[in-house]
Amino acid sequence: MAADTFPVSAIVASQRPHRRDAARNYDALLAAAREAFAENGAEASLEDIARRAGVGIATLYRNFPTRRHLFESVYADEVNDLCRVAQEVAGGEPWEALTSWLGRFVDYTVTKRAIREALNNESDVFLACRDSMFQAGGPLFDRAQQAGDVRPDMSFDDLLRMVSGISATNFLDDAQRDRVLSVALDGVRAGR
Repeated sequence: MAADTFPVSAIVASQRPHRRDAARNYDALLAAAREAFAENGAEASLEDIARRAGVGIATLYRNFPTRRHLFESVYADEVNDLCRVAQEVAGGEPWEALTSWLGRFVDYTVTKRAIREALNNESDVFLACRDSMFQAGGPLFDRAQQAGDVRPDMSFDDLLRMVSGISATNFLDDAQRDRVLSVALDGVRAGR
């Protein structure tokens, strides 16, 4: 499946401006918001986001009329990146492809955790993102399981919940988080 066929890709494409300078500002605002939400949670200052992006607050509001619109746009952009990574790694060895995608999934969970309370789990954007994420990562999981790399008594949903739970924990640093994730993934491997 091509990256542009995921439901979330249509959301991202419809929101991004077509003019080159406006698209640059939009992308800078998304990157700044992702960074600010990761650092300060959903209460991150919109003025700080605009400053980080190098634009005025009016430019932020022109692109994202409400805080909720900004949350949804950042969330959709994160899931769109997850879908793109799934496409990039799909041709690799099954276990390596799955764990490479999970590495990006861990980064995604940081943003998701920061803005999840602000998003309604039943919103159209949230549901499209969830569908896209399962369409992108599910085949990587299935391929690894069919290759005998993933234990047969586990589902893709089980794996995502496990990794999300690990990612939601506060660690001393990224190295500790990566070690804990590595130990957990050893339990996912078949024959371990």
